[in-house]
Amino acid sequence: MRSRLPLEDEAKVVSLCQALIRLPSVSGQEAAVIEYAGTYLRQQQFDEVFTDQYGSLVGIINGSRPGPTILFDGHADTVPVEPGTWKRDPYGGEIEGRRLYGRGASDMKGAIAAFLTAVTAYAEACRGNFPGRLAVALTAYEELFEGVAARRVSEMVRPDFVVIGEATNLALNCGQRGRAEVVLEARGRSAHSANPEKGVNAVLLMLKALTGLSELPPADDSELGKGIAVVTDIISAPYPGASVVPAFCRATLDRRLVRGESPESVLTAIRHVLERLEADVQVSLARDERICYTGEKIAAEKFFPAWYFSPSEPFIRSIVDAFEREQTELRRGIYGFCTNGSHYAGERQIRTVGYGPSHEYLAHIADEYIDVDDMCAAVEGYRRIIGTWHDNWETC
Repeated sequence: MRSRLPLEDEAKVVSLCQALIRLPSVSGQEAAVIEYAGTYLRQQQFDEVFTDQYGSLVGIINGSRPGPTILFDGHADTVPVEPGTWKRDPYGGEIEGRRLYGRGASDMKGAIAAFLTAVTAYAEACRGNFPGRLAVALTAYEELFEGVAARRVSEMVRPDFVVIGEATNLALNCGQRGRAEVVLEARGRSAHSANPEKGVNAVLLMLKALTGLSELPPADDSELGKGIAVVTDIISAPYPGASVVPAFCRATLDRRLVRGESPESVLTAIRHVLERLEADVQVSLARDERICYTGEKIAAEKFFPAWYFSPSEPFIRSIVDAFEREQTELRRGIYGFCTNGSHYAGERQIRTVGYGPSHEYLAHIADEYIDVDDMCAAVEGYRRIIGTWHDNWETC
């Protein structure tokens, strides 16, 4: 079904999305897209436009009187393109039918184009006569560090309400499971593989640990689901092991998080299993660090908490009611993947929802695309969310 967005506004949001797609922005290389978006915000008469040390972009439009700060959040970075897997130019922004193709179309330059268009149009329609501030953020390095760059954004903007633009298929997402990367390290003793009894095989130590951990019941959450753990990589040393019993083995668990879990609770549960098995395996959270395009180092432990708000919360209920008054169904849901909401809601407890065009399953794929009608419908939805919050903020 086509959006009710006027053709002139549709052309604007499509053109903006194409421009963003045509500027490659793999994590750590977001400079060009941030510069373009910053110029766009200045042209749209945003009152404040600036970047932080990580290179994240923030734009703010001030209202005419005191009130809440509403932040629309998106990430500027994308995952890389795998050579030879695309049938189309991943940075071409091609349109076929009602689909717009390109890396980042669904994750998440289409949503960014939609909320930039919506915020600008809302402020223009009000002629600045609204309470508080409207803010937008395009964060750096989200694909590797969900919520880490957002920490600086929230310090600077201090939002009262956050809208995550990640794909929801135009549903209102009220939460997500979090994510932790847990590292297991087994240390054995080398020996010639012709005499394995002379050594201690670290791979077998790891196998014992992983088998035991597979029987650990996952944490369960009535709203978010199970805190599952999946082995995502494993490597031994020396590698390749030419006639050598490996003395070291490292494995990584992707551990999905539910409400109430902390780094200590997750690691303690794993250690208890290893102690019961008498498995000499060390456990810790993964830590990563990268260099941003600004030259600044971004570093963090890989622990990004879960979050959830009940649909009965007044700020959520008011949004749903506003859509229903316009005879537009607004489904409720939760994210399957991790977002910057891990910071805004999970760490800071800021009232947060997710609302965005397209589907989660279209992220990171070859020939990624976004439906133009979904993107245009998101513009209307974002404007409705702003208006609802402004009408009800004193009671929400």
